Amino acid sequence: MESVPAQARAYVACAVLGALLCLLPLPMLRTPWWAMTLLAVLYAGGEWLARRCFPGTFHPVLLAAVFLLPPPAAALVALPGALLAPVERRPAGLRRIWRAAELVVTVWAAGRVFWALGGRDAVVTPDVAHALGPAAAAVLTFCAVQTLLDGGILVVAERVPVRRAWRGLFLRSLAPVLVHGLAGLMMAVLWRSPYGPVAALLVLLPMGVSWWAFVQYHRERGAHQATIRALVQAVDIKDEYTRGHSERVGQASMLIARELGMDDGRVEVLRFAGILHDVGKLGVPTRLLRKDGPLTPEERRVIELHPEYGHEMVRGIAFLGEARAAVLHHHERLDGSGYPYGLVGAQIPESARVVAVADAFDAMTSTRSYSRARPVSAALEELERCAGRQFDPVMVDALVRVVRRSGWDPVVTAQGVRSRPVTPPHPPVSSRAGANR
Repeated sequence: MESVPAQARAYVACAVLGALLCLLPLPMLRTPWWAMTLLAVLYAGGEWLARRCFPGTFHPVLLAAVFLLPPPAAALVALPGALLAPVERRPAGLRRIWRAAELVVTVWAAGRVFWALGGRDAVVTPDVAHALGPAAAAVLTFCAVQTLLDGGILVVAERVPVRRAWRGLFLRSLAPVLVHGLAGLMMAVLWRSPYGPVAALLVLLPMGVSWWAFVQYHRERGAHQATIRALVQAVDIKDEYTRGHSERVGQASMLIARELGMDDGRVEVLRFAGILHDVGKLGVPTRLLRKDGPLTPEERRVIELHPEYGHEMVRGIAFLGEARAAVLHHHERLDGSGYPYGLVGAQIPESARVVAVADAFDAMTSTRSYSRARPVSAALEELERCAGRQFDPVMVDALVRVVRRSGWDPVVTAQGVRSRPVTPPHPPVSSRAGANR
């Protein structure tokens, strides 16, 4: 959304219009404004804390509003929190408007389903058993409408292909929203009980404890990433000609994994694999890494030890998973001519086949001491030419599709700049694709 296409602005405008239509009946409702205000303040505060502490959202209070208030009033509860929550990417104003409109429509739809199925009467009674069915239907509606709108914005703003835009969105949101929905239903039942709103607020205490545990998990994950970044920066300092290479390979590996439809967990692991693939260069003499011109056979044998050095360094890091195999085998080739073990075809781990393509692509599109950068188009053609012998054709095809569709403009955070490949006049294409140290 950084440079927002006209169709994306039109899409957001339609969502805003839909939100206004959902809120139109508000003046005719006999709803206690104090209840709406209290829930809106609680939701806004919770959403602000959630986005400040970790990448997440705060839905228990919002779903409690769905179960307690008429649909237009529940939708209004979402408005302040959506408009005031922190936004990391620009344009912040448009993103806040989009988020507010999306939540208003989503909450209104969930509320309509809940009330249509008799959920309101079950909460007022209160009759938890009879409220569970309508509450579950409301949660499913909440997830379905949000998925529909999120997929649409991916298509028009991020130019994600239609066949991929909605993939996995519903299932990823369902589990947390179900948990928040149960907490929201407990809040609503206690709110309507003789104990009143004060008792309802106590439901937020166990949610706070679970949030604390989740924050600890994210901090641990952040420590893992800091460790990885420290290793990569050490490699960058040692081999100044390839500075930023590891991060770019990580991003290219992530693009390939996403294009192949891998789940988010594997995508993250493959990003780590790309980032760490050259960490073994810390064990290679600096004079060899910085040498101008070709290497002698003996020097090349020393360089070719770096995958094994790298594997020794990372094999004890459990959270890396299959990334460790990629570090060891990313220089293997399908025809068995690679190193360190000369593996053939499917003997090479899938993670290593992904990283091998990403590594060669960035090597060809980057200027080094021994080679000039090639245009992106020439690098893609060279990868296609070597597919089936040196590289896995499936991985090559995935990278070619995503780069030709979206371009190649990696962000190298270690240097604080965007790194665009240099594209000098067309140099001769080497017969050894992505030959790199």
